[in-house]
Amino acid sequence: MPKMKTHSGSKKRFRVTGSGKIMRAKAFKSHIKTKKSPKRIRNFRQETTISSADRKVAARGLGLR
Repeated sequence: MPKMKTHSGSKKRFRVTGSGKIMRAKAFKSHIKTKKSPKRIRNFRQETTISSADRKVAARGLGLR
């Protein structure tokens, strides 16, 4: 059986931590920043874990399970 290929879009958007969590970048950070507070823009820089509902699909795209 051939190897599983990693989905190109998934490998650009997600990363896996050492403990196995899948991390993603936050949304709403790219434009229309004038109405957003500096604190809110700073918080967009941090990664967050993906939701439990999306975990299975993201893991499959990364070739994990």
